[in-house]
Amino acid sequence: MIYLRAYCDFLLYKIMMTRRIMQKKWRLGLSIALWLVSVHLICAHNEKVGSTLLEDEDSEDLEVFRPTDKWQTLKPGQAVPAGSHVRLNLQTGQREVKMGEEEGLKYGRDGNRYTEELKESLKKFKEGMDDSVDSKQNAVRAQFRPIEELKKDMEALDMLVETDVQVMRRLLNQFNNTNSTTEEKITALLDLEYLVHQVDNAQNLVSMGGMQLVINVLNSTDIRLQESAAFVLGSAVSSNPSVQVEAIEGGALQKLLTLLATQRPITVKKKVLFAVASLLRHFPFAQSHFLKLGGVQVLSELFQTPGTEPLRVRIITVLYDMIIEKVGMDLIPDSSHQERLRQYAEVSLLPVLVEQGWCSLVPELLASPEHDCREKALRTLLAMMAQCQTQYKQNPALTASLSELQKQYQELVLTEQDVGEQDGYFAEILALVDSMVVKMRQV
Repeated sequence: MIYLRAYCDFLLYKIMMTRRIMQKKWRLGLSIALWLVSVHLICAHNEKVGSTLLEDEDSEDLEVFRPTDKWQTLKPGQAVPAGSHVRLNLQTGQREVKMGEEEGLKYGRDGNRYTEELKESLKKFKEGMDDSVDSKQNAVRAQFRPIEELKKDMEALDMLVETDVQVMRRLLNQFNNTNSTTEEKITALLDLEYLVHQVDNAQNLVSMGGMQLVINVLNSTDIRLQESAAFVLGSAVSSNPSVQVEAIEGGALQKLLTLLATQRPITVKKKVLFAVASLLRHFPFAQSHFLKLGGVQVLSELFQTPGTEPLRVRIITVLYDMIIEKVGMDLIPDSSHQERLRQYAEVSLLPVLVEQGWCSLVPELLASPEHDCREKALRTLLAMMAQCQTQYKQNPALTASLSELQKQYQELVLTEQDVGEQDGYFAEILALVDSMVVKMRQV
């Protein structure tokens, strides 16, 4: 760094000497400009060197070394006049300088004037560098925004982003607003449905009083609001035990069964069945309450109502899930196992199904052309086998259906095997049919 600064000093002094020699020539301005640019490029390659030159050495502190005809040690920061001899003392590591023989007399006569001119040139050079630095900083400021300003903008954006709780509160206010149209209320409910899939959001809906509001909407005279409310309710209680409890205590199940028992469009009843299934799933207390409210009878009447064919698979799926849950309790022991066993023991579902005629209702679904419908019917029939075996044997239509299905799926299984599927979907259905046939033959 020291050597570089000395070299810069030397070049600056050279500029002044050249300026005196060429002062009467027309190229004076261009020559000085080229020298200044050269010095600037050399000195600016290292920011630390440049900073030291500009900040640590004021014009008043500049010192121009006055050489003699003897070697003298050159101190850091001293400028060397043109024509001087400079060497590095390898023993001391110091730079030494002495005046050249030809320039000695001339420098001795004009040395003071050269010193002042060199100081003035360096002062102007510093001012020019300051202007250059300022212009660069201004250019950067114009191109990039200050970090503090960016932080403020980010904080403002964070304030603009609503949390889920804030959104739900806004949607509830929108629904309760007397000036809101039916369409706006439906939109609010559908937006709520999207949010309450998350367990925390559904629980927050309860704490905000939104759950009771949704339950009350089930009594609305507008069927579109009833449908949307049932949709929200089903999503909120799905796999959310604490919300299931709140819904039961809020009277949701009774209102849902009322909608199923009265004349409503299929679209409404689909959403209501979804809500009922979600409310009953893995909740034996709700299932027991369902039986007490006559839920099985409601589903039986709905199953037999003309025009409700699209709902039949959904209905038997609800019943099948309730049966399997109770049977599978022995397979999932946990800390609350005994209490759950006690609660499921109070759910006497199969006898009620037999009483309501489901042993003869479920076989009707085997006539469906849909493989999915047949599969669910077969699984439900097998789940009720212990209570319905006698009625199955006495049902010739069931026997004929099973025989026909057995032949049909044997052919479909061969088709699957031809394309390399050994255990395909049709093989699974055939296994259910074969199991039904075998169990019906047992004494």
